[in-house]
Amino acid sequence: MDTALLTMRNLCRVYRSDMIETTAIDAIDLDILPGEFVAIMGPSGCGKSTLLNLIGMLDSPSSGSYMFAGKEVAGLSESALSGVRKENIGFIFQSFNLVDELSVRENIELALLYHDVSAADRKRRTDAVMDKVGIAHRARHRPSQLSGGQQQRVAVARALVAAPKLILADEPTGNLDTQHGEEVMKMLQTLNAEGSTIVMVTHSPAHADYAGRVVNMLDGRILQERRRAA
Repeated sequence: MDTALLTMRNLCRVYRSDMIETTAIDAIDLDILPGEFVAIMGPSGCGKSTLLNLIGMLDSPSSGSYMFAGKEVAGLSESALSGVRKENIGFIFQSFNLVDELSVRENIELALLYHDVSAADRKRRTDAVMDKVGIAHRARHRPSQLSGGQQQRVAVARALVAAPKLILADEPTGNLDTQHGEEVMKMLQTLNAEGSTIVMVTHSPAHADYAGRVVNMLDGRILQERRRAA
């Protein structure tokens, strides 16, 4: 049996203020294996983005266990979480989050500046991922000179360049038209077929169908799961 890349057990996330307590994630159990493509779905406010933030260590659980690559990460300090996140996880956001003042190449290479990577290796790896996502011909352009679909390709390349164990995609087609959205989904499916582990939040049933497994959430809990027929 394959060893899970991440395992969550009885994971909870509760937000508290002086007047109210809100349970965003309620006793979730979740395993994700290396090489899986998992889509997380559910209505607005169901906790899917909170779950993605917990998986990506952008937020910390209130209770429960979270094992990532065999290491318990629940309860780690913010600096320790940052280190694990930097070495293991790539992020793709709905709003692209590119730096307008930098070229395509510079935006992608930015993800390597906090790693112990030489300038020559940064160039080699950046060239390789630009080729992989079909954006090499735009290397010198700024984000404002690109279409939405091209900007998301740059964001995907930036997520890939450090060779992470896990790619997290938060509504990656949310700001794209139908054609560009389908292009991005086909690209993610290809990356998964090549071995990338992907967890994606989406509101689109059609886009969720690109994943091998769909997790449906409601009120902070996992309601049901289904796998795509082989």
